[in-house]
Amino acid sequence: MPSVRDLRAKAGEEPITMLTAYDAPTASIVDEAGVDIILVGDSLGNTSLGYEDTLPVTVDDMARHTGAVARATDDALVVADMPFLSVGVDERASVENAGRMLKEEDAHAVKLECGPHTIDLTEKLVQLGIPVMAHLGLTPQHVNQYGGYPRQGTDQEAAERILELAEAHEDAGAFALVLEHVPSNLAADVTAALDIPTIGIGAGPDCEGQVLVVDDAIGLSEWTPSFSKQFGDVRGEMESAIGAYVSAVESGEFPADEHSHEERDLEDIY
Repeated sequence: MPSVRDLRAKAGEEPITMLTAYDAPTASIVDEAGVDIILVGDSLGNTSLGYEDTLPVTVDDMARHTGAVARATDDALVVADMPFLSVGVDERASVENAGRMLKEEDAHAVKLECGPHTIDLTEKLVQLGIPVMAHLGLTPQHVNQYGGYPRQGTDQEAAERILELAEAHEDAGAFALVLEHVPSNLAADVTAALDIPTIGIGAGPDCEGQVLVVDDAIGLSEWTPSFSKQFGDVRGEMESAIGAYVSAVESGEFPADEHSHEERDLEDIY
């Protein structure tokens, strides 16, 4: 299992791979594939819980799914996403919520959707032994503020603000930074300015790592963002398999003789 120190050492040396996972079977497959970091993202609100966005996801939701992922993971670094309003409101509650992911659910670090309000919190968490992955650019927990999910950092002022926040969180002790849905040249500039690794999603090729939602990567989602890529067609395979099951049951083909057992010594009971 790589430590946060190992991941920092990879910056500029070799690409870092990160995927989300929300359950034990998926985490086991992602881990066996050699992915460096498994993010238990609050995107589980969309992918697993049926919500339209991530805002309804609770600390209990994240704890349950983080524990499931951690129990199935041997080699990857497990990072727990901190959900909406779980951090940044009250310091004591923030520390307790983040600490729970490590203390009770065996995560190795937490990810914070960042702003000016998370600089001091990042420093506090790191001082207490809770490694922090920062997240800037498009932060989905601000969906109501953005009015959707637009690209961020597209003008000079916004780009400079992202760089300033990135540097501030590095100074506060963050071990890595996710940059989401920002111009590729901004991501390149931020990457060049930092010593910690940047991990991009919709941020171009110059970040030192990449992350995708696993449902998008394997082709399970009905829709994927333009900056994502499907590397398989799991949805198609599932539709085919489930359709074949329904047809086999309806036709009487399943279960066949080999799928059941008759106890010959059992007397008729009716």
